[in-house]
Amino acid sequence: MKQQKVKQGQSEASKGSAKILGETAVPALVEEIIGRTGFRGEVIQVKCLVQEGKDKGRNMRRNVKGPIKVGDILMLRETEIEARRIKSKVTKGVYT
Repeated sequence: MKQQKVKQGQSEASKGSAKILGETAVPALVEEIIGRTGFRGEVIQVKCLVQEGKDKGRNMRRNVKGPIKVGDILMLRETEIEARRIKSKVTKGVYT
């Protein structure tokens, strides 16, 4: 029978999962609910303040699926990517 050689220094997990598991989630406080987005309005866009980590004190927009209110804490996996602004089709009754 053949013996498999195991390379030293590599873990059993794949590169992607090791990257996620190695980092910890960062808490962010919901300050404002901006609006609903998504095809059927199932996603809520919020403005939140990052509480810890390298981006501590940063205000950012995030999309949240599920019930959310001002004062809730979001646990973010990453703080580099920010959600795009919601484009309103009608502003103050004037068609644009």
